[in-house]
Amino acid sequence: MSLPPFSSLLLLSLVLAIVAFVSSIEEFDLDLELEGGGHKQREFDYFALALQWPGTFCQRTQHCCSSNACCRGSNAPTTFTIHGLWPDYNDGTWPACCTKSNFDPREISTLSDALEQYWPSLSCGKPSSCHGGKGSFWGHEWEKHGTCSSPVVWNEYDYFLTTLNVYFKYNVTKVLNEAGYVPSNSEKYPIGGIISAIENAFHASPQIVCSKGAVEELRLCFYKDFTPRDCAVGPDIKIGMVTSKGSCPKYVSLPDLASSGRDELQSWVADEAAL
Repeated sequence: MSLPPFSSLLLLSLVLAIVAFVSSIEEFDLDLELEGGGHKQREFDYFALALQWPGTFCQRTQHCCSSNACCRGSNAPTTFTIHGLWPDYNDGTWPACCTKSNFDPREISTLSDALEQYWPSLSCGKPSSCHGGKGSFWGHEWEKHGTCSSPVVWNEYDYFLTTLNVYFKYNVTKVLNEAGYVPSNSEKYPIGGIISAIENAFHASPQIVCSKGAVEELRLCFYKDFTPRDCAVGPDIKIGMVTSKGSCPKYVSLPDLASSGRDELQSWVADEAAL
C-alpha cells in the first residue's frame, strides 16, 4: 500500500534530519581531534625544521645525566641536531597538542639509534607532556608538534622518520662547512654570510636564533610537500634574522663543543654506569 503524499514528505524530512544529525556528529568529532589546549585549531600552513647547535646549548650544562648528549665526552654531537619538525602558521603562531595521542617509544624502536645520534636531548630536564606531567624529549615533540602534522603526517613513526629524512636531505652542517663556517671557539662569522650560504644551497631564507652572540638554533622552512620556502612570521614576509632570545649580532660564533673541555662530563657518565 503506497503512502499518501503527506506521509511521503514527512518520511523524507525525517531522513534528511537524520543525515544532518549524523553529519553534525562527524564534524563535532573532527573538531575535537583538532583541539589543543581547549582551542579549536585550523590546519597548519608550513613546516619548520628546528635544528640545535650543540656547542651553544651544551655550554649551559653544569650537572650531567645519562640522557643528555652533552655528557658524552668525545662522542658528544658536533653538528646541528634536530630539535623538532614544527607545523606553523604564516602569522607567526602555531598549533599544539592537536590530539590525545600519547607518545609510545615502542613505535619508534627501529629508529632509536638514528634518533640518539641526530635527535638527542641536550638537557637533563624532562619537558612537559600534553596530557599532564613530564616526559621524554621525543615524547614532547610528538605530542606537542607531531600530532598537528596531519594531513601530511598521521602517526608517530612517520613523524620521526619524515623528520630524519628531511634532516639528511637538507644538511645544514655540510653546507656551512663547505662555505668555510666551521666550529670554532675563537672565530666569529658574518651572519649574512651564513644566511647566504643556506639561501644559495636551498633557495630559501632560514630563521636563526642566537644566544650571547652564538648561533643557538637554525630553522629551515618547507611547504607541505617538503620543498623549501622562506621562513615567515607574517604573510609573504621574508626573514633574514628573527630571534626569540635577543638579536643576532653581525658576527656570530659557532662554538666548538669537541674542544671545550667536556671530558669531565664523560667521566661522570662512566661513573654512573659503574654503579
